Amino acid sequence: MSLVEHLKELRRRVVISLLALIIGTIIGFVWYQNAPFGTMPLGEILRGPYCALPAENRADFTGDGECRLLATGPFEMFMLRLKVGALAGLVLSSPVWLYQIWGFITPGLHKTERRWTFTFVFLAVTLFVAGAVLAYYIVAYGLDFLLTIGDETQIAALTGERYYNFLLALLAIFGVSFEVPLIIAMLNVAGVLEYASIKDKRRFIFVGVFVFAAFITPGQDPFSMIALALSVSLLVELALQFCRWNDKRRNRERPEWMELDDEAASPLSTGPGGVDAPQPVEAPAPIRESRPGAGGAPAGGTGYFDDVL
Repeated sequence: MSLVEHLKELRRRVVISLLALIIGTIIGFVWYQNAPFGTMPLGEILRGPYCALPAENRADFTGDGECRLLATGPFEMFMLRLKVGALAGLVLSSPVWLYQIWGFITPGLHKTERRWTFTFVFLAVTLFVAGAVLAYYIVAYGLDFLLTIGDETQIAALTGERYYNFLLALLAIFGVSFEVPLIIAMLNVAGVLEYASIKDKRRFIFVGVFVFAAFITPGQDPFSMIALALSVSLLVELALQFCRWNDKRRNRERPEWMELDDEAASPLSTGPGGVDAPQPVEAPAPIRESRPGAGGAPAGGTGYFDDVL
């Protein structure tokens, strides 16, 4: 396709993704306070880790012991509901926009690589949801650790904005971080990243994962940092093993000369078929000798060779 056709295709896929995101956001906005199909309201689900804390560690705003968050502005509750609905819409519409992203990339791939489309979309959604679910259960331990420090002199009175910002950030960070192994596997399938080029860099990768987890987690509590680092490290190792299996399946082995130092000379191959391998010498062809008197040769002469003359 021409550049204009590529831009038109990109516009079409972006519009489809935005429509899916808007529909998902509407569903999440309604689900925030209503419980369709017998499920719990989304707001109550997200409030669960905070309400799981002991009653003495959180402020009671209603006087009846019911778990509530504090709102300090007239538009705060509406904006929080819209923010939660947008994140829910992002997750609900993820199969659509992930498929659109992959569909825009696949024309540049081989036919066998395009078969990974469904697997890529399914794994991307599964990994994001798995990361968000793990963060949801970890946040209860993080809040218990953070809100009970100095509880002898103070009590936690969280506003809805602060609590939801903390929770949604943690859910998004865990979900996006769980996509890193899928990106590694996708680059390997596309032929960009080979196992041989990263197999000796595991220590640096895992150290980088732990440093990333220490800086990216919003609460800076040890529970969320350790959980994120260990889970992502495990998934990265699984992705590396997939790269190893995929490269072996394709028989893409690294040549020996690439393992040498930059200033070292590669050994010449002396085996059959090598660069300086001994080659068989053809047998010499016999040279015809002319008989005396034949072909114009002088009679009685000693003879001469036709090809010389």
